[in-house]
Amino acid sequence: MPAEWEKQEAIWLTWPTNPELWPGHFAEFLEQYSAFAAEISHHEKLRLNCAAGELRHQAKIFLDKARADMREVEFFDHPANDVWCRDHGPLFVKNDTTGEIAATDWIFNGWGGKFVANLDNEIPARIAASLGMRKFSYGFELEGGGIEVNGSGTLLTTECVQKNPNRASGRDDNAFEDALKSGLAIDEILWLPCGLENDDTDGHIDNLARFVAPETIVVATEKNPAAPNFSALKKNLTRLKSTTMPSGNQPEIVELPMPEAFSLAGRNLPPSYANFLILNDAVIVPTYGQKGDDTAQGILADVFPGRKIIGLDSRIILIEGGSFHCLSQQQPA
Repeated sequence: MPAEWEKQEAIWLTWPTNPELWPGHFAEFLEQYSAFAAEISHHEKLRLNCAAGELRHQAKIFLDKARADMREVEFFDHPANDVWCRDHGPLFVKNDTTGEIAATDWIFNGWGGKFVANLDNEIPARIAASLGMRKFSYGFELEGGGIEVNGSGTLLTTECVQKNPNRASGRDDNAFEDALKSGLAIDEILWLPCGLENDDTDGHIDNLARFVAPETIVVATEKNPAAPNFSALKKNLTRLKSTTMPSGNQPEIVELPMPEAFSLAGRNLPPSYANFLILNDAVIVPTYGQKGDDTAQGILADVFPGRKIIGLDSRIILIEGGSFHCLSQQQPA
């Protein structure tokens, strides 16, 4: 599985279908979502899981209003339950010898059975069929937002997700780790203990720590002892500082401060600047209307010197618990 900063052919999104998930804010959500999708289209190809008919018509109206480059947008008649393509989309892999791109298809059950996901679970097979690519299936539950890879054989994940009983109950853990290693060409798995408070996923890694180079990790940190995630993020940082990469080196750690916690639509939300999306020539960073937005973008500009840093408002999107990385899945070139 290539690292996210490697050359991409396209970004996949799944068009939203359920207004009830953003109560009282769905129109605003569609505007923020469309702004994100349009920005992608100005940098590379955008592929959308979007059922034909009324939904397709709606998507075209909103994308046109957001000034998307419609020449770079491709629609696929793939119905879905929800928008979180990072988790229900295929994890693409590449054969470095032949250049072949293939899809890996894992079980998606709505983050431990919390939500209906029957259509979402079919998305990898539909994408593989539509693109005419090979598909490798694995009988284990795995979400794309729950793993982070460096493209050189190391995978980073969290115990609070992968070892949670809602995913791991009755599972052969050794067989699961073997599937990760063989399916994604992983040599070593690095584990962090804790996730963010109020995260429906139970603690996805893409809100916490991200590879930005083979041995460099951006990690979410919290300096305020009164903040809800202070203890959890301190434990993660301590674990990372004691981690050794396969080379024998310790990873270079870049601290990324957390946004201030806030509530919207009657729920406490899990904001994080770590939920950024890397494109071929840019990085799209979630912003929250806070003074920390500029600081986070500055830090990411330092670690991605060859890419344009683009901050987009993600507050309404976050009502259902995720942001730009959660919404998207990269297809390598």
